[in-house]
Amino acid sequence: MLSFDELLASLQNCVIADEQTYQDDNQTFELFFDKLSESSRSGVKRIKERTLEEAAHLLRKVRLDVLDRGHLQLLVRLLISLQLQMVHISTACRKVDQMLQHLAKVDHQLVFEEIQARLSTIVVSQQTLTLEDLRRACMFLEDSVVGRDVWQEFCPSFVNKVSELFTCILKRESLRDGALCYVAVKVCLQIFQLLPREVAPAVWDKDKRNPAVQKILQALTDIILGQSSNRDTRLLAGTAMAMLINTASDSNSVGAAAWSVLQGFHEEPWLLTVGALQVQGHPTEADGVGRLAMSRGLLTCCQSHILLSSCEEGTEGCLLLDALLPLLYALCEEKLDCHYLAFEVFTLWLKKVRECVEDIWKMTGGRLLPDCSSLQQQLISIIWTNAESPVEGVSDCARVAFSLLLDVYEVDCEEFGDTEKPLYQTLLQRIIQLPWESRAKYHRLSALLPYLGTDKVLDQYAELPDHLLKCMSNDHLSPSASELYKCLIQHQRKELCGDSSKSESDLANHWAKRWLSVLLEALTSHVVLLQSNSSTHLLPSTLQVFPSAVEPLLASLDPFSPGHLCAWAFIMSSYRATTGGSPWALQGNSTLKTLQLALGSADDKIRLAALNLLCCSPKTKETPTVEELTIMRTFIPQNLNSESSLFRQHFQAAVRRFLVRIRDGCLAQVKQQKGKEHTSQMGSSQEILGHGIGFVDWLCQLACCNLTPGHSYQRKKTVLLLMSALFETCTDTWSPNKKKGQPPVNMGCLIRCARLRGLWDFFSREKLLVVISCLEDSTNEIRELSAGLLVRFFPPALPDDIAAALFARTKKLLCSPRVQQAQMGALMMRVLHHKWQGLPEHCKLNSDISISGGHNIQTSSFIRFLMKELEDHYLAAKADLMLAARTKPIHGVLSTLQRCLLEATCSIYDSLGPELATEVLSLLEKISLLLLGVLHGQQHTESDAPPSFCEMGNAISALIAHSSEGNQGDECVLLSEEHSLVLTCYWVSLKEIGILLGSLVERILSESKPGTCFLTKQQLGKASDIFKNILLKCRHWGAVEGCCVGFTRFCSSLLGSSDPELRNIPAHMLQQGLQVMQSPSSASVTRRAAGLPMLILCVLSAEEASKTRPLLAHSVKTLLDTARTPLPENWDQTLDIPQVCAVHTLQALVRGSGLGFAILRFAPTVATLSLTLLSSPCWAMRNAALQLYSSLCSRMLGQRPSSEEGGTKHCMSSYAFFHHYSTLQPFLLEELRVAARDLECRPEDARLHLQPSLYPILTLLSQLQPGVQDSAEGLADFLPPILQLSASPIYSVRVMASKALVAMTPPSDYVNILIKLTAQLPHTPEHCCHNLLHGQLLNIKALLDRALSTDCASPAELHATVSAIEASVWLATGAQRCPLVRAAYVTVVELLRRCCCETFLSKLFDILVGELRAPQQGLQVGLSSFHQKAIHFLCTDHEWACDIWETFTAVSCDLKLALVTWVVESQTSLITHLKDLIRSVLQSSLREALLSPVVEYRRTHLAALVAVITRGDSLPPPAFLEEPVILECLDLLLKDLEDQRDGSEFLSQALHGASLLLSQSSRDSVIERWCNILESHRSPDSLEVLRVACAEALCVAGLPLMSQNRVPPTITIRLLSTGLYFLQDQSQLVRTKAATFISLLHHTKGGGQRSVYLTQVNLTVPLLLDMLLEECWKTPGVLEVLLCHVPHSDLRSVLREAAPDIGCGSLYEQDDANVFAEPSVISAHVMPYLLHLVEKHSESLVLAQSLSTWAQENTAQLLGNLALCKDLQPAERLTLLMDPQFHSTLYGLLTRTVFLLHLLKTCDNMQHLCDPSALQMTLKDVCSRLSQQGVYLSSALMSAVAGDKPLSHKDSQ
Repeated sequence: MLSFDELLASLQNCVIADEQTYQDDNQTFELFFDKLSESSRSGVKRIKERTLEEAAHLLRKVRLDVLDRGHLQLLVRLLISLQLQMVHISTACRKVDQMLQHLAKVDHQLVFEEIQARLSTIVVSQQTLTLEDLRRACMFLEDSVVGRDVWQEFCPSFVNKVSELFTCILKRESLRDGALCYVAVKVCLQIFQLLPREVAPAVWDKDKRNPAVQKILQALTDIILGQSSNRDTRLLAGTAMAMLINTASDSNSVGAAAWSVLQGFHEEPWLLTVGALQVQGHPTEADGVGRLAMSRGLLTCCQSHILLSSCEEGTEGCLLLDALLPLLYALCEEKLDCHYLAFEVFTLWLKKVRECVEDIWKMTGGRLLPDCSSLQQQLISIIWTNAESPVEGVSDCARVAFSLLLDVYEVDCEEFGDTEKPLYQTLLQRIIQLPWESRAKYHRLSALLPYLGTDKVLDQYAELPDHLLKCMSNDHLSPSASELYKCLIQHQRKELCGDSSKSESDLANHWAKRWLSVLLEALTSHVVLLQSNSSTHLLPSTLQVFPSAVEPLLASLDPFSPGHLCAWAFIMSSYRATTGGSPWALQGNSTLKTLQLALGSADDKIRLAALNLLCCSPKTKETPTVEELTIMRTFIPQNLNSESSLFRQHFQAAVRRFLVRIRDGCLAQVKQQKGKEHTSQMGSSQEILGHGIGFVDWLCQLACCNLTPGHSYQRKKTVLLLMSALFETCTDTWSPNKKKGQPPVNMGCLIRCARLRGLWDFFSREKLLVVISCLEDSTNEIRELSAGLLVRFFPPALPDDIAAALFARTKKLLCSPRVQQAQMGALMMRVLHHKWQGLPEHCKLNSDISISGGHNIQTSSFIRFLMKELEDHYLAAKADLMLAARTKPIHGVLSTLQRCLLEATCSIYDSLGPELATEVLSLLEKISLLLLGVLHGQQHTESDAPPSFCEMGNAISALIAHSSEGNQGDECVLLSEEHSLVLTCYWVSLKEIGILLGSLVERILSESKPGTCFLTKQQLGKASDIFKNILLKCRHWGAVEGCCVGFTRFCSSLLGSSDPELRNIPAHMLQQGLQVMQSPSSASVTRRAAGLPMLILCVLSAEEASKTRPLLAHSVKTLLDTARTPLPENWDQTLDIPQVCAVHTLQALVRGSGLGFAILRFAPTVATLSLTLLSSPCWAMRNAALQLYSSLCSRMLGQRPSSEEGGTKHCMSSYAFFHHYSTLQPFLLEELRVAARDLECRPEDARLHLQPSLYPILTLLSQLQPGVQDSAEGLADFLPPILQLSASPIYSVRVMASKALVAMTPPSDYVNILIKLTAQLPHTPEHCCHNLLHGQLLNIKALLDRALSTDCASPAELHATVSAIEASVWLATGAQRCPLVRAAYVTVVELLRRCCCETFLSKLFDILVGELRAPQQGLQVGLSSFHQKAIHFLCTDHEWACDIWETFTAVSCDLKLALVTWVVESQTSLITHLKDLIRSVLQSSLREALLSPVVEYRRTHLAALVAVITRGDSLPPPAFLEEPVILECLDLLLKDLEDQRDGSEFLSQALHGASLLLSQSSRDSVIERWCNILESHRSPDSLEVLRVACAEALCVAGLPLMSQNRVPPTITIRLLSTGLYFLQDQSQLVRTKAATFISLLHHTKGGGQRSVYLTQVNLTVPLLLDMLLEECWKTPGVLEVLLCHVPHSDLRSVLREAAPDIGCGSLYEQDDANVFAEPSVISAHVMPYLLHLVEKHSESLVLAQSLSTWAQENTAQLLGNLALCKDLQPAERLTLLMDPQFHSTLYGLLTRTVFLLHLLKTCDNMQHLCDPSALQMTLKDVCSRLSQQGVYLSSALMSAVAGDKPLSHKDSQ
């Protein structure tokens, strides 16, 4: 047969030769052939499908009747050849088949004969069917209409061939478990399904039965029963067998066969009769998959009448209810590895029941699900118990099954006239009783809601809205809660729409009655998760169902109230996005004003919501208005440096939507213009185009200006994301890997239109250099993003000079010992690899390989060049490792090789041949042996044990000594630079080897066809040895972890291979690892067993999940056996012990995400082992067991709710936990009983004994949710031992036992147990056990806390409990000697406070006050805790609190500390009277507190004073102290601050306190000292807590002092300058507080009367500079203050400090103290103010003198640096282009020079210093040169250089 290319060439020649015949269709034919060729060449599925679709469209245009038969035959063969190329892509095959069907209309016989010829080669061949044969057969069966006609003729012969194949398959395990067996079964399924008439006689007719079909049936039976370990194959075999059964025309025969299948599972051997065929089978696996496969097959394939057939004619019962249900119920109850599949089939069974319910009624003559029937209870039990299953997917299936059950019950009730339907009410009450934390609660309510109605549900479940809000503040529960809310409002609308007279407004008002307050509470909440989830889920659902709800929502908001602006932005943006309505008409003119407030808000969420309001639109062709474009031009530059990653992502998405609107709108205008003459609409269209195209070009320019080095990571990350959105939207680059977001077909029209205007030059030289400069950024994300832009969008060829410079710099970077620089080099080499044709001729790779301009070099040559480089580095390391580690490290070239090999778009076979692959493996082996040998102190080692840390250290020291010729110097305990150098080279290189090797093998095997892989078994064995050596002989976790990435891929590719010898390699390595683990070790103890557990984990993670995981089962068994082995008598704790290593390995398996839930089937056994091993005498064993237990608990309990309030409980209830891990229950219960029996002795005989497993067990139980159990007898057994353990002498056991008691007690039993516990409280101190009493109180507290928070107990039910508590009031008196008991009693009373009588509370008040005032007698454990609890209890009542605080000065220091601590910790706002009293007391005692020697009291007293003054107040209150006292306290505080005493926490509080006092004083000397302190801490080197305190101090003291003009202008300047420093601080908190200061100051000076509006940080910078210039421009020093924020301009020092050699400094580069600071940005802010200052020189003599002095001192230096900048050599430019310091200095130089130029032009008396025109020409020349070299300068700076009139300092922003 000719190949596709040969057929295509022949057909093209025929068309060309017969041009006259095809002259009308010649061009169409050429396009058609091009599309077929493109589809054949492309490796991307979507490209194939798209081109085939286009080819089919072209073929329909061709006149096929003019083709002669020979040409038509060539065309048919061409399409069949193409179809055979794409057998793996079903959709592509169908598209080709559509073309074949089109040709069949012309000549059906020809198409039939050609396909017949192809298939005959499969059928007639004497060889056994291959995998490729089967895939082609599948394709022609499934995706070819004519092919199926051909198969009808070949069916008997093909069935014979398949039966022979099964004979071969079942003899070899590798074939049974591989792809060949799966595809063979798939072929059988398709034959039985698509060719039933041909198959049926051979099955059901005794005279025509076919032995081949008998063999196939036997093979399918054997596969189902476990001869294949591939679960997918077994499931498919079950479906195939059911499909075979379904081929009969007689329903009785089918039913009998189906019953035979299911009944056979109860017999041994398994006997199956299908028509005339009968086979036997012997189950080899008792894993339930066989039963599951047949059940699934019957439910999937059999029709309803078959499923309802009885076992024997005339008998009762049916297959669906009496055979399938018991089988599925048993499967769902068993804890099998296929639990999810079992429940999926159970759900399928319910669907079949729903389909057949009418027939079931006829058959049974009664109801299917009568109330309280066993079937109903059985089904509910299955669903209810599996709703909280930890197995992934089971809970979702249970949800679907519950809905199906309710549906079946509904139709059952309707059919038989049951109007009450009591099941619904029963289920509702059960659901209500579930804790709100249960996710299943909301799914069940959603399912039940349609049958009960919203009003009934909400009336009976009044707490539902509150519970929904709790769920929305929890990421784990918010999806299910939001879905329930959506169901509620949808059904509410459905119910309301029954009345046709109701308008949309009426419907919205009905919604508002129930939900308006709830939704507003969520949208205005301070809880971030609640607000975010509500705006994302609840709000859109509301506006989709009730669009008019926007009116009551907006009417309830005031944008100046806290939280309301955010809610407004959310509502408006959601309204526009969901309804498409115009938001501008909702509130008239106020909408834009409110939008401006939102866009300038300090809150990221508000700004994003407002941005979405601007950008979103349901119609992408809705072109943005001029006003929207203007707002976006202002907003985007202000939001480029956000620290929030989430903000950046949403920002990019919003801008992309905005750009799509511009693009589609402009394209629509271009399309309209084509059909128009000069009309009035033409001008409008041109204007729209101009605005849109101009905005896109402006955005690109803005991005490049903000991408230069020196800008912050945040800004560059945002800009690169925006550039990516811009290029994806506004270029015609097609991305084959994307399903959506491709450019429109006519995008070229818009690009041409923009280029005609001189715009949209996105890929100019200047922009190219700017993006290239990001390749050496210090962060990996920036480098990767910029490289991605270069590769995806920029032209394929680099300019010669850029390519040469980049190549030279890349080679230097690859030789850097710094990992980061080497990674830069690897990334740059990858970019060069993609842009290879741009490298000039003189760039030599090596002596043999060079690049000639304009020609592509072969990828293999590039890889060979890299291999040559790697070999050179290896030889250098072999000769002198120390020198190589410094000058030619290996890891850089390894990383480069990995990137260029594995990230290339071409096939690996184009890059790597057999010879080169052998060289790669050999070199990697040599490098790994060299590096490992160095750490062993020798070049070769046969031991699998890693060297000890001591041996490694000695080996490295010897290497260093040898390299330095014995000159070691003084010994140091810290790692020397040389040690770090060797270790870095060692571990990074080994990590890169592992990743490269594993990924390379994976890609080679994935791209190779059977028999074509050029990697031999020996080579793969060598690769496995490399992995084994690294993992077993290396202790460095970085190397092990990195190597595991590659090793997992290596094992996965081998285990997925069809070659049994290759699949055996990982299994052999696993066995070797287990043997190493079991053998005694001579090495020192290793943390978590080094790399051995990771080796085992990687192999097991790579095991196919679709199989039974035999390797996992074997490994776990081996590990358990090893861990259980008793320790030898002479065990040495300094050596690795096999048992400990086994436990660590088990922990690695449990923690590993690769195994997922597969490990859970061993969970009970592993948990029992870990708890047992806690009693081991070996500390290492106990430590390992505890780690294993902790990891296992996290895995068993499932996902922990993530909410802002935190929480210790998981989502699983105690009942669900012990249902799924039932074998663990008796063990845990027995352990608790043993621990409880140890306490069964008289108090005088008590001994301190802790059972090692006790606390871990209690911890596990305490993390469970208390469920609602129908039958709690099993769990009730836990209560007696837990209650006994409350008497434990160990405090933590008592606490944890109380938590476990709550989890194991059904909520319905809370009240009864509380009554029993409180009844046991003693009424007198005689014969009282303190431990027991404390434990009882803890139990009462825990149960009360849970019962009251979940409304499980009413006040009436708690009456007996309250009475018992009140009767035990002596527990709070001194008669109870234990303070902990007293504290616990007070806590219990606090919980019951609302239920207690006033007499008891008054009595308790007197008791507690007396106890607090009583003198302390000696040291009492827990006394401070009692004091704290008592004070918290007393101060909750305002009258009692006043009595306590009035005696503050008379109480002890400890009580004072407790009181001020209560103030600090109190989260509730105090009433005015009490607040004033506390403030007065704290202020009057401030001096005494500051003189106290107790630092904690001083700090807490200050914190309390600050809290009580500032909490809830925007400004400090009037002074309560006299001036002398204030000054004395200020002096004490300022001295502490100046002397830096007592730590940063105290100093921060001292500064806050001093600022509060200072706001009440006006002494200039004190203000001066305070200002000096602020300036001393504004440096980024200062501690963050102090910088935060300084920013707060500006708000507390700076605001009142400056707003009331109580400070001189010189201090004002200094404070504003300090504020400007803080606005650039690295800490977001510092910046936010500084912005708050500026916002408040601006608001106060502006005389605003409404609430204060906090402005975004970036917007406060111009506000601050405005105030500085408007109020202080005449003040001396204002020029210096502005210039101090402009970077220095000494370019000479920067050039001198630029390192000529990369990586020659230290191994690690220290970051700047403030990486957020952006000198160039602040220069741009300051420049307009400097220029404006020049304009005012004539109005102030002081200012004129300052300007003159500055000009005289700096002119010469600026001119010199400008000349130096002009004379930069080309060799220096790329190096400087990457240097952030150069860019900062350059911006400083240009800003100062522009300032000087403007000064010279404005002031005539300064022109003697320099000629302004000459300076301007020089400046223009420098800027032009810099721009050409990739230094992108802002438009404002370029305008100033050009001499344009300077903008106003306000307008420039």
